[in-house]
Amino acid sequence: MTRVLTKYTFLLNAALLVLHITVQAQTGNKYIRKGNDLYQKQQFADAEANYKKALEVNGKSVEGNYNLGNSMYSQKRYDAARKEYDSSLKLAATPEVKADANYNIGNTYMEDKKWEESIKSYKNSLKLNPKDEEARYNLAYAQAMLKKQNESNKDNKDNKDNKDKKDPKKDQKKDKDKDQQNKDQQQKDQDKDKQDKDKQDEKQQPQPGKMDKQQAERMLEALSQQEKNLQDKMKKVKGQPVQVEKDW
Repeated sequence: MTRVLTKYTFLLNAALLVLHITVQAQTGNKYIRKGNDLYQKQQFADAEANYKKALEVNGKSVEGNYNLGNSMYSQKRYDAARKEYDSSLKLAATPEVKADANYNIGNTYMEDKKWEESIKSYKNSLKLNPKDEEARYNLAYAQAMLKKQNESNKDNKDNKDNKDKKDPKKDQKKDKDKDQQNKDQQQKDQDKDKQDKDKQDEKQQPQPGKMDKQQAERMLEALSQQEKNLQDKMKKVKGQPVQVEKDW
């Protein structure tokens, strides 16, 4: 009798456990469905809240983790979205879901311009779903961007190396030019000093052709006297009769 009761008790507990799991699954799915409706309406933050509620009920829900990643991705929270996609990847049982999770992980890396990581994720996605043309296109784009980045980095490195390398001839020419500039500047300074000295000497010495006031007055008096003497002489000459030749 005791064994029968134990057996019945075990079966009852098992039935209750199944019922509890079923109720949990239904409750979790309810939140996921509500989250999906909100996501379609582009209410991403509200959708995120419902997906999180679903995961509180069932933390191993592939749909809950995957859709939570979508809502975060739509809010441009790429690091957080990547974690949720990674969780769904680990929990997924089918190749299709794993391929989609890898594809979305590649997209989060693409948004952060992490080309090598995105290439790896797209390749993993194509291994699981070789017919995914979107994954193939994104892979080609990421590869092209990585090539462009590497070429740009190489050019920058080469330019830096060229700047760091010294050209002896160029340095010699630069030093020679600098010495010549110094000589030219010294000559200019000497010329300027000479000009300044000449100007100073000119100020100290009487200027040629110039006279002081007394000299000018004496010269005027002399000229006046000469003019008077000339006028007197002219008057005297003028007053004399003109001599003519005799006609005999």
